[in-house]
Amino acid sequence: MGVFKRGLHLGSYGSVDDGTPVFERASAAAILAEQVGFDAISVPDHMHQNDTGGGPTSPMFEAYTLLGALAMRTSTIKLFALVSPVTLRNPAFLAKAVTTLDVISGGRAILGVGAAWDDAEHAAYGFDFPTTGERMDRLDEALSICTALIGNEQSSITGEHYSIADAHNSPRPIRGSIPILVGGGGEKRTLDIVARHADACNVFGDGQTVRHKFAILREHCERVGRDYNEITRTAFVSPGKDRSKFEPLLQELAEVGAQGVVVLGMLEPEVMQEVGAALLRVFP
Repeated sequence: MGVFKRGLHLGSYGSVDDGTPVFERASAAAILAEQVGFDAISVPDHMHQNDTGGGPTSPMFEAYTLLGALAMRTSTIKLFALVSPVTLRNPAFLAKAVTTLDVISGGRAILGVGAAWDDAEHAAYGFDFPTTGERMDRLDEALSICTALIGNEQSSITGEHYSIADAHNSPRPIRGSIPILVGGGGEKRTLDIVARHADACNVFGDGQTVRHKFAILREHCERVGRDYNEITRTAFVSPGKDRSKFEPLLQELAEVGAQGVVVLGMLEPEVMQEVGAALLRVFP
């Protein structure tokens, strides 16, 4: 059984900061998504909204606080950040946050991690933004620490960028582990990290691009001795304005190896139902 099949990404909370209603809209979307067949909800892990979503004056929640609140409003849907930039949190702290989410949600957490990309956000909030190579190194090392803390009651690791010494992670994850999703399709480093660390991946692109990314992932798996079929392969999609094209897109992605998708958007209720029904037909 895969990590998830039918994800919804709440990529924007609108352009108006009207207080509590901002959260209530996100909560209502999560509740409806669960009702119409989505099996996972993801949220951004950013300090600022990006320009596509309305820019930095638009509302943006802290991801794990929001996920904890959504855990209290839902009952079955899995919960994760898509994705937590490795630069924003110490990995031991990230492991503690996702374990806390797992416990309060009854075992529904996924750890979503990536190498970070928004340099303007980092500058605004005072976070360091290293070179691409260093960010990838940090991601690799951070996942080793997260895996150790999620999988063991006590861990010690000394690395180049991060270290933990006799670190305890209690309470423990509800099912003894938490799935790890690595976002991104970088062929040299990101998909290699997926092959070595992840239970799931999420890539971008049309059918031909997604096919190619999965082929590269398979090559990395073969090189490191990982079973390619252990990794849940998902793609990021938009429902688009012409939804007659949506289900054929899903079918194309399934044909090239996607086992699930993450749909972008705080969808209107009727659109949510239509999209959910299409997802259930293609990814039952």
